[in-house]
Amino acid sequence: MEKADIKSMTIGELETFVTEVLGEKKFRASQLYEWMHVRLAGSFDEMTNLSKALREKLHQNAYLAVLTQARCLVSSIDGTRKYLFRLSDGNVIESVLMKYKFGNSVCISSQVGCRMGCRFCASTLDGLARNLTASEMLDEVYSIQRDIGERISNVVIMGSGEPLDNYDQVLRFLKLISDEKGLHISQRNLTMSTCGLVPEIMALAKEQLQITLAISLHAVNDERRRELMPIARRYTIAQILDACRYYYEQTKRRITFEYSLARGVNDSSEDARALARLLKGLNCHINLIPINPVKERDFEQSDPVSVQNFKNKLEKYGGNVTIRREMGRDIQAACGQLRKSYTDNLLGKEV
Repeated sequence: MEKADIKSMTIGELETFVTEVLGEKKFRASQLYEWMHVRLAGSFDEMTNLSKALREKLHQNAYLAVLTQARCLVSSIDGTRKYLFRLSDGNVIESVLMKYKFGNSVCISSQVGCRMGCRFCASTLDGLARNLTASEMLDEVYSIQRDIGERISNVVIMGSGEPLDNYDQVLRFLKLISDEKGLHISQRNLTMSTCGLVPEIMALAKEQLQITLAISLHAVNDERRRELMPIARRYTIAQILDACRYYYEQTKRRITFEYSLARGVNDSSEDARALARLLKGLNCHINLIPINPVKERDFEQSDPVSVQNFKNKLEKYGGNVTIRREMGRDIQAACGQLRKSYTDNLLGKEV
């Protein structure tokens, strides 16, 4: 019999499991839920107010998704921590801890690898291995909180993978991480980035969550976007913007548009003007990202003067704009870089 993934269960599902599968009283589910999602227990044996007999039943019928830390790199520049976690099947994923004045923010992965194929991202280089479960995503956050001994206040799903390509598990993660009986991170402190899967954006809007939706745009027309992001062959910018308008209508949450700046590719004054025209009338924020160079790709980061000029031009046309602060550059903190170098070393490839 396959063991149950109880960390991915809602409190209602856990009550059913405890009463019908384990034959225990309903209140045991609340105890178990608190151990997993508040006390962040790393094993059933840590759950000391559960009887030895119940813990044995749990060992026999369930498993507790707990990640193993394979590596942790700490930036000497800003203290950013890049974690490489090993999953139970041997796959590895990345997570990043960034410390800000407003609190501790964690960037998590939603898949092992990615199949979207964006040309500037290291996560896609070896394709998609598999989706992560809600419990594995939760334990990215929990493992880091256990490691630093400080509360995590913000979570961004911007690591390896396309979150909306793993829709059901990501939605379950969002509801569990914000559950008032668990870690209870406010939905307003949760951000999810997508390359623009239109049907899934529409479905997410109907959930009426209070998370921030971030759209990876990176180009001002479909022709250029198709060169950078294969998903653009399936959905046009116009279709994505229509989905964003629907998302805002349903949630009243401002949309973030991410725009990675690559030298000579999408960073001209005309690109800035076109971007401002494209997003005019949308309740949105534009996040400019100096692109992270990836050795397997030939993109170069726009110089600081060009980035600032791009920002100034957008603001001139009424845009709400910030330039993302670069963090952890000395520790391969961009999506997929550490995992790629780690797996290449295991396979004996030249790095």
